[in-house]
This record gives sequence, C-alpha cells and structure tokens, in this order.
Amino acid sequence: MATPGSHKYLLVAVAFALTIVNVDLLSANAQTQSAPPPAKVRQVEFTYHTDITGIDPKAHRVEAWIPLPREDRFQQVSAISFDSPAHIEVVNQPHGGNRIAHLSAAAPPSGSIPVTIHFKVQRIEESANMAKAQANIPEPTGRAFDSYLGPDRLVPIDGQIKLVSAKAGDADGTPYGQAQAIYDYVIANMSYDKSGKGWGRGDAIYACNVKKGNCTDFHSLFIAIARSRGIPARFTIGFPLGSPSAGQIPGYHCWAEFYAGGQWVPVDASEAWKHPQLRQYYFGHLDADRVAFTMGRDLELKPRQSGEPVNFLIYPYVEVDGKPLPKEQIKNQFEYREVASQ
Repeated sequence: MATPGSHKYLLVAVAFALTIVNVDLLSANAQTQSAPPPAKVRQVEFTYHTDITGIDPKAHRVEAWIPLPREDRFQQVSAISFDSPAHIEVVNQPHGGNRIAHLSAAAPPSGSIPVTIHFKVQRIEESANMAKAQANIPEPTGRAFDSYLGPDRLVPIDGQIKLVSAKAGDADGTPYGQAQAIYDYVIANMSYDKSGKGWGRGDAIYACNVKKGNCTDFHSLFIAIARSRGIPARFTIGFPLGSPSAGQIPGYHCWAEFYAGGQWVPVDASEAWKHPQLRQYYFGHLDADRVAFTMGRDLELKPRQSGEPVNFLIYPYVEVDGKPLPKEQIKNQFEYREVASQ
C-alpha cells in the first residue's frame, strides 16, 4: 500500500529519470549536429618527408620508389619540388594514372638518405551522379576492366568470399543495388579496430574471419565481394587532411570505387562506420579532406623492382642491391598547411 506522499516522490523520480533521458538524447543529438560537415574544397601545401636509414655503406646501389599525388578532375597538383642529395626523377606508371619519384644512388657512407617532397594540392569533393549510377545497363567487358574484375593476392573473389557474398543482399539486383547492399554489409559486420595482428594489409579473408581492421581491410572486403559478382571495383590510397589549418598526418587513408551505370561511384565504408550520420553521404561521395596518391594493388613498378609486386604504395618502397629494405628502416613524416584560395 502506498504511504502518504509516496505518489509525490514517485512523480518526482519519474520526472528526474525523464530529464536524464532527455539530457542524454540532447547530448547525442548535439554530438551528431556538431560533427563538421564534409569539406567540399581544400587547398594545402603538403610535405612528404622520408629518411631511408640503415643502408650498408658497403652496398652498391639504392633504389626507392616514392609515391606522388595523382592528378585528375578532383585533384590538381602544382609547385612540386624535391630536396635530396640523391638523384630523383618523376616516372609515370603504366597503370592507374599513378606516378612516382624514383631515387637511384650509390650507398652513402652515412647509411642514410633523406628525401623531402613539397607540393601544393587543390582537392574538391568527389560526387557521383547517382541517378545515372542506378541505370541498369550491361556491365563493361574487355581488357580495360580486367584488373578491376579479377583477384589480387589479398583480395580473392572465390571460395570464402563467395560464401560471404551470398549474405550481402540480392545478387540478382542491379550493380548499384548490389553495391549498396555490400556497403551496408561491410559496415554492419566490420569494426574499425587496429588491435591485434593482421590488420592494415588489406586482407579480405582476414576481414571475413576477424571482422575488424582499418580502412584497407574494410575496402578490400567491399572490393572482393563486388568483383565476385562481376562488378568492377578499384582501390585508391592517400592521406587524410585534418580539420585544423595545419598539422601532422599520422598515417594513410584509403577508399574504393565501383562501376555502375557507366561511371565510377566512390565509397568510404570505414569513414561511414566512424561517422554513422554520414553513412548515406559516403556512398557516392568523398569529402575533400584527403589527398589521393596511388590506385591499385599488387603493383609492378616502373622502373621494375626486383622484389615481389607491391601490395599498395603509399610509403616508399626501397631496395638495396635488389633486396627490399625493411619497412622499419624507412622513417616517414607528413605535414600539411592550409593555403588561401587562388
């Protein structure tokens, strides 16, 4: 039986609880609303610095392949310059519109070669025509799309990928509809988590089994499933630009594109996972908060490296007398500074 005044205390308790809920909801909404909108244009001065260290002074030859920013309708590069005691030349690569700075030098007595690359870049938001992308037209055939339909060493398109593909929406839908289902599947089943070992290689099977990783793992799984269904898909890697006017960049960022309706449609599943309020945006758009460097996987470089094809190229690949230099001996630092629009 209720005691005198207990109804009053009950009403106060309920009101207090509702206040807490409302405060929590307002806080959540404030966090969502306070997320900065995706940038549409960025203009920065970028510095890519690397120190190639631990070179045996008795070695005969050092070669390095250092990625350079790509140029396309979303990104314009200017005022590129090099500072290094070694000889460097710019070499356009045979695939993907990539280009590299190729370094060739005798082994230095100091055992170290510094390289600094400066450039200016203007990046604009990438946006696909989603109405055209939804057109159900025949998928492309021919050798031009072979590399976007076949497997890579860490991105198979059969076996376990086929089994996973069966869980990702209707395989008989339009390429656009299938890609959207694959995108949703990857975000729902993956976690952005860089703990443990194995992440960061862009290993689609690792992503299937462990269900976590970084952007390379998210997008390798997306690309693997898309290609397993005959939807062309490709990989691009670069660097993220933070929101301040200047800063250091701790590491790379990558994304994917699929082909539908006669055009390439960008997706950024890992950013969508991190920012759920932008999930719809990152299917068909890329913000300007990035600088693109190289496209593709399993890269055979020009001049041809002696070692195996490079998984992906964002940090320098170095060989000393034809043998790959351990990554631990390549020290990198990346910085950017916002510049005023011209």
